[in-house]
Amino acid sequence: MVSPEGLVAAAVMLVGLGLLALCLWAGRVELAGAWGEEEEEEEEGILFITGDGCGRCRLLCKPSALAQHLVRSLGRSAALRGGHWPWPRWPRLQMLQQLLQPPEPEPAVARELLQMSDTGLVALDWLVGPWGAAGGGGSSPVLLLIPNAAGKVTGGLLQLGLRALERGFTPVIFNRRGHNGCPLTTPRLQPFGDPRDLREAVAYLRCRHPGAPLLAVSEGSGSGLLLAYLGESGSSSRLAAAACISPIFRGRDWFEARLPWLYEWPLLLHLKQGLSRYARSLAEVVDVEKLLRSRSLRDLEESLFCGTKPRPTTWETYWDRNEPLRDADEAAVPVLCLCSADDPVRGSAARSLPLELFRTSPYFFLLLTPHGGHCGFPRRGPGRCWGHEAVLEYFRAMAEFLRAEERRKGPPRPRRLGGPIGEPPIFTWQRSYTR
Repeated sequence: MVSPEGLVAAAVMLVGLGLLALCLWAGRVELAGAWGEEEEEEEEGILFITGDGCGRCRLLCKPSALAQHLVRSLGRSAALRGGHWPWPRWPRLQMLQQLLQPPEPEPAVARELLQMSDTGLVALDWLVGPWGAAGGGGSSPVLLLIPNAAGKVTGGLLQLGLRALERGFTPVIFNRRGHNGCPLTTPRLQPFGDPRDLREAVAYLRCRHPGAPLLAVSEGSGSGLLLAYLGESGSSSRLAAAACISPIFRGRDWFEARLPWLYEWPLLLHLKQGLSRYARSLAEVVDVEKLLRSRSLRDLEESLFCGTKPRPTTWETYWDRNEPLRDADEAAVPVLCLCSADDPVRGSAARSLPLELFRTSPYFFLLLTPHGGHCGFPRRGPGRCWGHEAVLEYFRAMAEFLRAEERRKGPPRPRRLGGPIGEPPIFTWQRSYTR
């Protein structure tokens, strides 16, 4: 008898083959970018980094010393040069290559369950590599990896963790309640842009690694959680820098536009499989039968978070509280957003990218490439994903810039919140760094 997990794996494989067939049938996907290929270099706020196998990368940001440093560092990096995939204009194939190809070598993971203030649980998966030993330690940077909103830990995310481990980071994956085998001990799941659990997890990491810089990177729709956290926390985020790979900036628009069914149904099946394990517990607060009959991601999201029995809410009110960029003006940590103009999941770049935010905020940097798909950015050779190499180079450049500023002006004065006496001081970026 075939297990449910086997059926789901077979379904995902069939969907992957269907996507491949669709790619071969559809041919080249035209670039629907925020800028055309022939745009002039002197447009305000756009810095050209380098030519690569997928076209010229552009960094859209508010001009500053930090922006110039990033341009120099990324321009010198081998991550954006050479070794790129032979079919750069096929974004669906690029996405499939990252999602379906397992990491090499397969990483070992040590799981830690963390209890929240309401007795709910989240899981922290520490990547210890295929060698059975954790990387870094002590003052080595801790890299928090946030999967997509469906909780699916993709091969690409694991590969990024392995590359970080090789470079001396201490990578750890944040798993939401009920996701990726994390037990659901309360009848409450985490909404799309509710950062309360993430805030507690970051505070725990700061206490466990008081002398280490904390960094965070999110993948796909999981970026909604990271962006919401940065906006709500402001200068108290405890993070030194963050990055988002193929982020979803406008959550409500994304759910209402709907994905092509070959993308949407695998996510829907994955979510329903996880929710069905907790049907009895969830029945206290939602209509589980209606939930499992959902035919779109919007239907499922609305049934799960708007139709709750104690306190139902409207779709509009839900997004007032969960839009990723609702407090973006309060963010006080540098954030690199790596996006492809031909991302078939995010939607048209002209409508889905908040260009004005990148032009006016000193903390948001948009690294835009014409081709790369959704969380794809594949390349030949070690690492398989040039996007991962660019993110790790960004973190290295941020650390280099901060050290140079501290030598020139002195280190920023750490501050404390009104917490326990033993709580480590909170790192804060000085505004002068982004001028």
